Amino acid sequence: MTLSWRRLRAGRRAAKEGETGDMELTIPNHFRCPISLDLMKDPVTLSTGITYDRHSIETWIETENFTCPITNQVLTSFDLIPNHTIRKMIQDWCVEKKSFGIERIPTPRIPISSVQVTEILSKISTSSHHQNNDCQVLVAKIKALAKESERNKRCIVASGTGSVLAGAFSALSNSQHHQNVAVLEEILSALTLVFPLDGEASLYLGSPASLRCMVWFLESGDLSQRRNAALVLKETAVSSDHDHQKIDALAEIEGALEALVKLIKEPVCATSTKASLVIIYQMVNSSSSLSKEKIKERFVEMELVSMLSDILVDAERSICEKALGVLDGLCGSQQGREKAYLHALTMPVVVKKILRVSDLATEFSVSILWKLCKNETREDGGVVVESLQVGAFQKLLLLLQVGCAERTKEKATDLLKALNIHRERLECIDSMDFKQLKRSF
Repeated sequence: MTLSWRRLRAGRRAAKEGETGDMELTIPNHFRCPISLDLMKDPVTLSTGITYDRHSIETWIETENFTCPITNQVLTSFDLIPNHTIRKMIQDWCVEKKSFGIERIPTPRIPISSVQVTEILSKISTSSHHQNNDCQVLVAKIKALAKESERNKRCIVASGTGSVLAGAFSALSNSQHHQNVAVLEEILSALTLVFPLDGEASLYLGSPASLRCMVWFLESGDLSQRRNAALVLKETAVSSDHDHQKIDALAEIEGALEALVKLIKEPVCATSTKASLVIIYQMVNSSSSLSKEKIKERFVEMELVSMLSDILVDAERSICEKALGVLDGLCGSQQGREKAYLHALTMPVVVKKILRVSDLATEFSVSILWKLCKNETREDGGVVVESLQVGAFQKLLLLLQVGCAERTKEKATDLLKALNIHRERLECIDSMDFKQLKRSF
């Protein structure tokens, strides 16, 4: 009799739980964020006494709303005080409603404050100048905090971390950097998290010692070191109004150009390839007039023109734009044009990129085509004829119809006049067959 009663009570409990499971779960109003109306995961209280979810109220304040959303009072303080009582109640409620599929919200980490960041940065600066072992540990701590949350990262960046890290890198580079490889690598990795760098950081990283150290990482580092060095070097090279001074200094460092070309020939990742192309673009366009031609000549000797022609076959948009920009710069020299003439892919690939990638890629492609055709010296019109065979005339006509920048329009018009001279005898020639070329246009 007792056993039957127990079975009956268990059956009723199961039936009751089944009915409850079918019911819609209602979140208590005081557990909801007044802004998002969702369950709060990190409740914080404003100076007005109203509690919100941290992400929602931070977004509200970041969009230059300086009043409390509920009371409409002007905020006298932007301090967000964690509401541990509400958070604990929400966690207990989540555990209680576990049968509904509700997971307990994790206890949030307290975001770092600017005072804490400043304290760590002060220690980094001191330890880097005294060459002690604390610097690497402190930089690793900054990295970990930056990766922990987007809010931490914003606070770290706003506290001038880039300048302090760059100053530490410069100080350690001035000594025997081979003895400080581990901490220098840690700093490079941390610097990639705090882009963009300010002018002070750029000055530190643009010093001869810092540039030599980054080139050393480009040449001798592992894949991660080479990537980080390329990213920081790119940020340094293009971050001020005096780029040509840094570019000239970088070009004079033994092995620098070879290391940049190696990143294109033997790519580590798309990001490092883009960084290398940006640096090379600056070198062939922003260097002082005395060194620019020498730099172009050295890149041409390294077969960079051929590499770029091959890359352009199936490069994604961003790499394509940068590669075309570099190729345009190299075709500004006689040696670069000669290499471009000799490579079978140059003309068909450049013509195909017109109106196929982006406005910027089209501008670079037309410029390359203009430089190659206008400097043609062969009587048979070699490169001009080849451009006609791969459909340049039709592409340029279409470009003028759809519209383009004035400078590009002038070059396209000039090209059409040059191409028109040979057009009648080549009008019936089919476009070059690209089936055997391993790429997708």
